Amino acid sequence: MSAGGPGSPGPPPGPADRIEIRGLTVDAVHGVLPEEQVTPQPFEVDLDLHVDLSGAASADALEAAADYGAAVSAAASVLGGPPRQLLETLAEDIATAVLAAPSLSAVRAVTVSVRKLRPPVPERVTSAGVRLTRGRA
Repeated sequence: MSAGGPGSPGPPPGPADRIEIRGLTVDAVHGVLPEEQVTPQPFEVDLDLHVDLSGAASADALEAAADYGAAVSAAASVLGGPPRQLLETLAEDIATAVLAAPSLSAVRAVTVSVRKLRPPVPERVTSAGVRLTRGRA
C-alpha cells in the first residue's frame, strides 16, 4: 500500500532521499463553516520532496539540486489562492502545484501535510490535518 492511500502513487522505487520542508505557515481562508470562509486562519504545511540527491551531493552545485524555494512558493500560492472546503483538496492541489513546477522536474513524488492550527472543534487540540503522497504518472 502506498503512503497516499489506495489508488495513489507513492514514491517510486529507488533511493529514499528527500528534501524536507517544515512549518510553512500561512494565514488563509479555507474550510466548510461559514466563518472559515471569510476569516483567515493559520495553516501549516510540511513537504517532503522525494528526489535522488546523489548528483547534488557529489557536485555540491545548486544547479544539480531541486529548488525547494520553488516548492515553498508553489505551496504558498495554493494556500493563498481560491478557498477550498476540505484539507484533502488543499493538500491535493499543493501536491499538483509542486509536481508541476518546472524547476522541480527531478522530484519523483511529494508528500504534503496540511494542518489547520485552530480547527473548529469544541475540544482542545493542537491541530487537525491530512497527509498525502503523490507521484509522477
